[in-house]
Amino acid sequence: MDVTEGDVLAAAERWRREGRGVALATVLETWGSAPRPVGSRLVIDADGNFLGSVSGGCVEGAVVGEAAEVIASGASRTLEFGVADETAWKVGLSCGGKIAVYVERVD
Repeated sequence: MDVTEGDVLAAAERWRREGRGVALATVLETWGSAPRPVGSRLVIDADGNFLGSVSGGCVEGAVVGEAAEVIASGASRTLEFGVADETAWKVGLSCGGKIAVYVERVD
């Protein structure tokens, strides 16, 4: 099933109306090989449910984990994953690319 940006934003709005804590992750930049383009989005709730995609695989798992902290604290953050970073191998971004993902709480 293909998920559009509209689907992701509609889910964010619906989840907030339901009283859930929600974060939105957006790909800000890519360098080299990256599985998702700039502007790709992922919505995450406080229970770890998510819709959309910012990369795939373990990178998304790391983004979902960071989103829980963003929801709790309200402090947005930019995450970077790439082969020049020791976390790249830990999260599975071994394709030679780098990505920057902005994670913000939806209020």
